[in-house]
Amino acid sequence: MHQIADLISIFERTFYQSHNTRLIKGDCEPVYLPATEQVPYHQVVFAHGFYASALHEIAHWLVAGDARRLLEDYGYWYCPDGRDKQKQAEFEKVEIKPQAIEWLLSTAAGFNFNVSVDNLNGEQTCRFDFQQRVHARVLSLIENGFNSRTESLLKALCGFYNTPWPLTAQQFNWQHPKELCNGV
Repeated sequence: MHQIADLISIFERTFYQSHNTRLIKGDCEPVYLPATEQVPYHQVVFAHGFYASALHEIAHWLVAGDARRLLEDYGYWYCPDGRDKQKQAEFEKVEIKPQAIEWLLSTAAGFNFNVSVDNLNGEQTCRFDFQQRVHARVLSLIENGFNSRTESLLKALCGFYNTPWPLTAQQFNWQHPKELCNGV
C-alpha cells in the first residue's frame, strides 16, 4: 500500500516547481543537499528506500527555514548513535518538532509512526517520555497551525491516501505507559 514511488511523486508534484526540491532514494545515510552547479535542484535524500526514513527526512526539510535549506544537512550538528545521557537529551530536544511533523505526515498517509531515539549503542532513556513530548508538539501544531509547506504536503497526502483532512487531535490519542519507564 505504501509505495516509495508514490511518496516521491507526491513530493515532486508539491514542491519541485515551487521549491526546486526533490525527494531522492539514497543508498546510505540520509542527507540534505542544496542545489549545486552539478545538480541544479535541492535533494532530500532518505535511507535505503524506506518509507519511514523518507517521511522523517521530509519532516526535517519542512522544519528548516529558507536560510537553512541553503546549507548541507541544514547546517545542523549530528552526534551519531552511542550518545551519553546529556547528548541524548540534546538530541531529543531538537528532534521533537521534526518527529511531531513526521507523526502528522504518517497519519496523513495512513502509515504507522514510531518515535526514534536513534541511540541503540548509547545510554538508554525512556522512549515513551520522548514520545510524550513529541505527542504534545503534535497537538500544539494541530491547534496552532502548520507552515505552508507542511500544510500543502499534509493535504496532498490526505488526498492521495484518502485520509481525513483536516487532521484533528482525536486522530492522535496516545497514553504514556508510565509503568514501562521505571528505572530508565
